[in-house]
Amino acid sequence: MMISTKGRYALRVMIELAQREGQGYVALKDVARRQDISEKYLEAIMKKLVQVGLVTGVRGKGGGYQLSKPARECTAGEILRATENALSPVSCQGLGEAGCPRGEKCPTLPMWRELNGLIQDYFDRTTLEHLAQKARELEGED
Repeated sequence: MMISTKGRYALRVMIELAQREGQGYVALKDVARRQDISEKYLEAIMKKLVQVGLVTGVRGKGGGYQLSKPARECTAGEILRATENALSPVSCQGLGEAGCPRGEKCPTLPMWRELNGLIQDYFDRTTLEHLAQKARELEGED
């Protein structure tokens, strides 16, 4: 499994919004500048995050983006699933109901299922609040 640039950038942007939680809308151009991400690329990421309800956006003067729910209720798993096609370690785990055609005979399938469960659990218990706190510590704000 490889997390794409889109997924990594989405996490960075969401962490920044979490750090500014309660301060109103944050302008996209400011986030793009601080995160050193192309504004155009960031627009595509934000569109996905809005679609899944993780952020809300307002256009015009004083507009921008903010979290749709408290950072403590948002997880890395939600963010990554919004931007990645799959978080599975192997392609057969990302097939949904169809499953792998060799599933009944595959001796490694239980191992992949267990690893997939560990990955999902880890991302789903890692909150945006926790990531924002770590970012503050790295920046010396805490």
